[in-house]
Amino acid sequence: MAQEKFFSLFPLLVLVLLVLGCVQPSLGKESRAKKFQRQHMDPDTSAISSGYCNQMMKRRNMIDGWCKPVNTFVHEPLPDVQAVCLQGSVVCKNGQPNCHQSSSRMHITDCRLRNGSKYPKCQYQTMQKEKSIIVACEGDPYVPVHFDASV
Repeated sequence: MAQEKFFSLFPLLVLVLLVLGCVQPSLGKESRAKKFQRQHMDPDTSAISSGYCNQMMKRRNMIDGWCKPVNTFVHEPLPDVQAVCLQGSVVCKNGQPNCHQSSSRMHITDCRLRNGSKYPKCQYQTMQKEKSIIVACEGDPYVPVHFDASV
């Protein structure tokens, strides 16, 4: 009796395990849009000092195992940056056609790894600028997923 019950439930158990195996890896995975926000969005411009990049690169998990050489933070509201995806189309640095350039200048901070700086003591130069940004966009809704350049 117990053996019959086991064999009748076994296919269901296998199905549940297969579904969990497919779903579980994606549960903790960061979407490209969320990664863009983590790596490039910082609408709060009140705390930008010479140590800004050192703090933000660490806080946003961009020096995990290595020093990311260059990163740009955009100090504008997220809806304004997302609106760039509806502005002028340009070709991305990698040749893809899904980049868009902002029609207005935006407040940004460029973080560049200082010469001679090595992991785990990544040291960055902080440079505030006002430039147009170029972002790659994808998805539905069509949102930024990659910071391509500032011009």
